[in-house]
Amino acid sequence: MAASASVTGIPALPAERFFRTSLFLLMATSIATLVSTGKLDLLTMIFAPSAVIYKGVRWWRHCEAEIPQRLATRLVVIYLLFFPLDVAVLSRTFVANSTNPALYAALLGAVHFLLFVMIIRLYSATTDRDALFLTMLSFAGILASAVLTIDTTFLGLFFLFMLFGVSTFVGLEMRRGSKGAISPEMDTQPQREMRLTRALILAALSVALGAMIIGGALFFFFPRFSAGYMGRTSLQPTLMSGFSDDVELGQIGEIKKDSAVVMRVRTGKPIGYALLRWRGIGLSSFDGKRWTSPIRESVTIPAGLNGWINLAEHPAEPPDPTATLLRYTILLQPVATDTMFAPANVISLRGNLLGESSNLEVGARRSYIIRDSTASLYNPFHNFGAVRYEGFSLLPARNVSKLRTAATNYPQEIRDMYLQLPSLDPRIPALAREITAHAQTPIDKTIAVEGYLRSRYTYTLNLSGKPGDDPLAHFLFETRAGHCEYFASAMAILLRTLGIPTREVNGFLPGEYNDLGGDYIVRASDAHSWVEVYFPGSGWMTFDPTPPGAESTGGLFERLGQYLDWFELSWNEWVINYDFVHQILLAQNVQRSTRNWAEVARAWYAHQQDRGRQWMKSWNLGLRVLIPVAILFFLLALRFDLVVSVVRRMWLSWQLRSPETARSNPQLASRLYNELLYLLERRGFSRQPTQTPFEFAAAVSQPRLAPAVYEFTQHYSQARFGGTPCDTIRLRALLEQIRSSFAAH
Repeated sequence: MAASASVTGIPALPAERFFRTSLFLLMATSIATLVSTGKLDLLTMIFAPSAVIYKGVRWWRHCEAEIPQRLATRLVVIYLLFFPLDVAVLSRTFVANSTNPALYAALLGAVHFLLFVMIIRLYSATTDRDALFLTMLSFAGILASAVLTIDTTFLGLFFLFMLFGVSTFVGLEMRRGSKGAISPEMDTQPQREMRLTRALILAALSVALGAMIIGGALFFFFPRFSAGYMGRTSLQPTLMSGFSDDVELGQIGEIKKDSAVVMRVRTGKPIGYALLRWRGIGLSSFDGKRWTSPIRESVTIPAGLNGWINLAEHPAEPPDPTATLLRYTILLQPVATDTMFAPANVISLRGNLLGESSNLEVGARRSYIIRDSTASLYNPFHNFGAVRYEGFSLLPARNVSKLRTAATNYPQEIRDMYLQLPSLDPRIPALAREITAHAQTPIDKTIAVEGYLRSRYTYTLNLSGKPGDDPLAHFLFETRAGHCEYFASAMAILLRTLGIPTREVNGFLPGEYNDLGGDYIVRASDAHSWVEVYFPGSGWMTFDPTPPGAESTGGLFERLGQYLDWFELSWNEWVINYDFVHQILLAQNVQRSTRNWAEVARAWYAHQQDRGRQWMKSWNLGLRVLIPVAILFFLLALRFDLVVSVVRRMWLSWQLRSPETARSNPQLASRLYNELLYLLERRGFSRQPTQTPFEFAAAVSQPRLAPAVYEFTQHYSQARFGGTPCDTIRLRALLEQIRSSFAAH
């Protein structure tokens, strides 16, 4: 039975240790991929890796299987009876907050069953059949991970899984082919085992790398036209929260402590617009603690035939030369709100809001959005999965001279909606009049209030004390420090007491610009509140009374994070969302690049031709003399066999520098002997076809040469015909001695 060694028994075959290590790493990678999705419960994420690591240690110590085969089968059958309870109760409890708890609970229960069977089979494996079954279970774990996540972490772990999969099957095939063979223990031949391991690792790396390259090429040649059912179903157990139809003072302070990425906004270059914000929800009513928007008329805006949803007339050029026309693409992560985030004054949007197809064109034509009276935009298909859309916005410059001429006869609808005030502390209207005592127009009053709050108050996320029943008065007259929604609320209410229509807006700051991907990385910590003020003839203008926070100083880790984020953005763009449109774009880029390279090559070749002509002209006289000299030198080299001699000596020198095993090759002795014959023939000692090597050595009569030639012939004959290892060191020394004798004469 030694020839058919078990998976866990004492190794008796040359590839046993390599196979056992590969199988362990294959299973460990599969479980690590499942854990990295972040969709499993805490108990599973701790228990499954620990069980595999413990078994790996026992494998390395050549321990036997812990669970008998029959008991393992019974345990699997018992778990099948437990499986419905897991799906209906345990897994369902963990995923109660997901958008599709029934489907997610069923998938999570299936993953639990898969891991249970994998661990039970691991602790009971004794045959090659068990090992093959473990590889199949590991592959099932990778498939489950692909359903649970689209993160870039999966890509790296999948490549590792492919490498270990190739090495596992290579080792398994060698084990099968070695059955019945008699092989010495590897412990007695460590060098042989090391060489075999290196060869197997190189073979596995080569096959895995080739599979990655070919698979990647096939992926880009054969794109996906539909994401399928699982692609349309969100399996997020939790969604980033914090944005809703109302905002309570102090709420954003908790969100800003979270560094999770909410969205990425690709603009291609940094936007030099000081008030750039990713606008979300506009809020009009304030009760002293909470901002809300009463139910107002909303408008459903469908997409046109080209997929674009026109929210305003798209001008050929901005009507105001100081305004900025911005085009952007937003990749919004799953969030617990239907709000669509975009810069203010959106002109048009296009996106696959339905999430039914990875094809942007198909999904965009069937999409529509909802816009309410505060100009907030909503996705009726929800943002429970990642949403990608693009758009145009017109960012107006703050023209103070023009705003000073704005009228103050606001429409009645604006007055009713944006001048509402709750019961206020009398000090608040008095403070507003004090701040704007020297301001005459609404824009001057607005700028005065904004500047007062930015310069006299402090921004902080750590509030002390209890705000009581009037948090706004507590902020203005006691703490004089707070979150951004305190500043925005204070400015909005102060201006409303002066009869200036305002509303609070919730959204995000621009975030961190990544020049590698040309996009802004917007995190939950960038959540922000600001104010929009209405000016007749100009519309709503953005103001931000919150003092600026401390900027990041950058560094190595921040730059590394930008590289990782760029890779993740590219992964989402060219892998997750890859479709026929992307294939056409890729083909166009390749064609354009090829054409550019061809033009560059032609220009370089023409430049080299011009340089060659100039060089030929400048060296015309010298070449007339040098060319005949070079030809004469070449003919002399051919006449005296200089070229052949140099080539022979270089070839022989390279062979002599080969490893010790190669230098003992009898064929090398023949080559050295031929070199000896070549040297002697040039000095008049030519070997006749009828002479044996020793007869020829005896014919060399010169006293200085004869001993060396005879000893050389002895070494050559013993290596060539006697089976003795070739002593190349001695042969080379004798050859140099003979060559030196010729040089002396």
